[in-house]
Amino acid sequence: MNDLHDELPRPDPDALLLNHSDSHRGKLKIYFGACAGVGKTFAMLQEAQRLRAQGLDVLAGVVETHDRAETAALLNGLALLPRRATGRSRHAEFDLDAALARHPAVILMDELAHTNVQGSRHPKRWQDIEELLEAGIDVITTVNVQHLESLNDVVGGVTGIQVRETVPDPFFDSADEVVLVDLPPDDLRQRLKEGKVYVGDRAERAIENFFRKGNLFALRELALRRTADRVDDQMRAWRDQQGRDKVWHTRDAILLCIGDDTGSEKLVRTAARLAARLSSEWHAVYVETPRLNRLPEARRRAILRTLQLAQELGAETATLSDPDEARAVLRYAREHNLGKIVTGRQPQRRWRRDSFAQRLGELGPDLDLLVVALDEPVRDAPHPLSGQRASSEKWRLYLRGCLMALLLCILVTGVGRWLLVEFDPANSVMIYLLAVVLVALRYGRWPSVFATVINIIAFDLFFVAPTGTVAVSDLQYLVTFAVMLAVGVIVGNLTAGVRYQAKVARYREQRARHLYEMAKALGSDLTPQDIASTSQRIIDVTLQARSLLLLPDEQGELQTVGDTAIGTPPDLAIAKWSYSKGQPAGAGTDTLPAVPYQILPLKSGNHCRGLLVVEPENLRQLMIPEQQRLLETFTVLIANALERMALSHSEAASRLSAEREQLRNALLSALSHDLRTPLTVLFGQAEMLMLDLASEESKYVGQANQIREQTLSTIRLVSNMLDMARIQSGGLNLREEWVALDEVIGGALSSMGPSLKGHEFMLELPEMVLIKGDSAMLERVFTNLIENSLKYAGNAAQHGIRAWRDRDRLEIAVWDSGPGIAPENLARIFDKFARGDKESAVPGVGLGLAIGKTIIESHRGRIWAENRPEGGAVFRLSLPLPAAPEISEEGLK
Repeated sequence: MNDLHDELPRPDPDALLLNHSDSHRGKLKIYFGACAGVGKTFAMLQEAQRLRAQGLDVLAGVVETHDRAETAALLNGLALLPRRATGRSRHAEFDLDAALARHPAVILMDELAHTNVQGSRHPKRWQDIEELLEAGIDVITTVNVQHLESLNDVVGGVTGIQVRETVPDPFFDSADEVVLVDLPPDDLRQRLKEGKVYVGDRAERAIENFFRKGNLFALRELALRRTADRVDDQMRAWRDQQGRDKVWHTRDAILLCIGDDTGSEKLVRTAARLAARLSSEWHAVYVETPRLNRLPEARRRAILRTLQLAQELGAETATLSDPDEARAVLRYAREHNLGKIVTGRQPQRRWRRDSFAQRLGELGPDLDLLVVALDEPVRDAPHPLSGQRASSEKWRLYLRGCLMALLLCILVTGVGRWLLVEFDPANSVMIYLLAVVLVALRYGRWPSVFATVINIIAFDLFFVAPTGTVAVSDLQYLVTFAVMLAVGVIVGNLTAGVRYQAKVARYREQRARHLYEMAKALGSDLTPQDIASTSQRIIDVTLQARSLLLLPDEQGELQTVGDTAIGTPPDLAIAKWSYSKGQPAGAGTDTLPAVPYQILPLKSGNHCRGLLVVEPENLRQLMIPEQQRLLETFTVLIANALERMALSHSEAASRLSAEREQLRNALLSALSHDLRTPLTVLFGQAEMLMLDLASEESKYVGQANQIREQTLSTIRLVSNMLDMARIQSGGLNLREEWVALDEVIGGALSSMGPSLKGHEFMLELPEMVLIKGDSAMLERVFTNLIENSLKYAGNAAQHGIRAWRDRDRLEIAVWDSGPGIAPENLARIFDKFARGDKESAVPGVGLGLAIGKTIIESHRGRIWAENRPEGGAVFRLSLPLPAAPEISEEGLK
């Protein structure tokens, strides 16, 4: 049995896995400094010489001495790793493969933030070091504070120099050891002047620029703070492993105690000023003991306002539930390593000992206690009805408890007097104590004290000789009475405390259950009405508050969703402000706190989905920090449900749109295939008819020509439909070749010849411009643009095409002097089936510009539309203009 008790505790599996995973990994040691010249490389080489003297295999992988004689002298005796030429520049770089093959115990890698030349295995030196560590090689390296990624912009703002080479902070934080190498700015500048950092003119330029004294002060502070933060994290981790029985005064941290006797606005402001002066974090706690739980509503509300003021001034606030206020405060202080406790002391009360401060001093001798003298608090006048109601309910509970105590006393006395006659009187004492416990469990402390007193009197009257009187013949019964009184009072107090703790635990369990129920219900809600119903039901049960959901409609106006469950309708002006700003308003906030409700924005990411309006039965429900956090959690759950619903609707709409688009493309493809052959035959017959009528000089030549032109226009429309179907199916294959721009535009104008009659068309083209592309596709683009211009510009408008070279690109403008394009249509005019304003009068389906955009982008160009300042529209094209091939004399022949 003793062997079982003496058995060592079972090791933590996670710790064993961590030790196993780290057993083969090398150790990383970083020499950290504010800037170059403080002696990092020198300190690294000194450490290398010390390790070599201990018999370790130390390899100098990369060591930058910068021609410093004292630094180069420390390389004596160290094995040097030859560098190898890497990349196109054949620059000598660190040979990672040779280092892995050599596999020393320790390798020196100077300048951690170095960028490797192109062609190396890793772009950064820290990545080379990561591979060395994975191979089980210990690495010693150096880095400056300006090379840390998180401080890069700060250093750039201080020095005015942007550092390009950086190291990720997680890699720096993963180092097993960081050694700070520090040097005062004056000593560093003196080293610069003596040429011990840079040689020649570089030293003078460095002193005048980067190494200015102000820069050095700032960099030194950053390095010291970064090292201090790392040490603080290590201290906290070690303290967590060793336990939190004591507070380690490694940095100033303040804990403010807020309560009925010690809480006031002056105390909060004093703690805030002290924390600001010490540049330290500070916490404010309120311990809700059974005594404070019985305070009048106005005094409890004043305590919560004080706690809210501390939160506004930057404190981390918390509400604790414990019957012992001092022990709860000390436990919180040790858990968060807060070494200074600030509490208050009321004046003009010499008759009363400050028990709370004394208990803190007795229970926490390792903590600093600051007692602040406070003014006499001004109590808020309670509402007469609420005070009377609370008082009547309290006395009604006490009266019921006293009546129950009297009934139990009569019952126990009767049982002991007539049924347990042969029993020893001590057994009756135990039954009386049981009655005291029952009263304390149900009705609290004072009824249990009353039960103790009447039980003692009943025991004296009926069980202690002489019976029937309170006189005692045997003095030993006085001890029995005293013990009964003490045990009764102690048991009553303990039972009342346990009852209070059970009440608090029950409330917290209820809040957790309601949170689970809301998350579960919102996960299955599919409509805003369902979400509103769920939120109203849970908030009503959890916070004893009525709620209302306001969601924006399609026009952005806030509308009520679900049943109107709130008593006071919210002001729409306040609701619109909260929705537009994304900030809460109303009771318990800084914006219009006088209204009886609170408006909370339902934010998901950076987007506000709506508003939650909460009207509590008691405003105190919105001031308790735990209730505030619970309400914030509710808003997050509701916002996520609305976000999920919006995404679901968007997904359904996108899926429907994709299916509609697929069906439309299939229909267009089928129709265009079936229409193209008869249209081609019709066009041929119309052209022959027109020629025959023209040879006979018939008066019907014009009508035949109209049939031919309309047939040709329909053929172009069907061709656009076929091209779009082919593009949608990924069948657009370009046959690129060198073509002349004037030939492409000429072919487009030729195909549109009959339609151009009666229209003025101007050309401004550069001489002999060769572009590489698919001539048929490019001709289709210009054909569609010209046709679009003729359709919408009007019969009296002018038209033209202008092209010019702009360095390595060809710019083309297809313009007209018509009415232009409506501004709202400029962004969507290249969408499929998008058309101009005169959709009913102009034939077409809106595919020409969409096809043209796809063809131009396939040629690595871009196309866009604008309105000309002088009137009309212009379509601009920008195409790459590669170097044209040289044409030999034989080719010209």
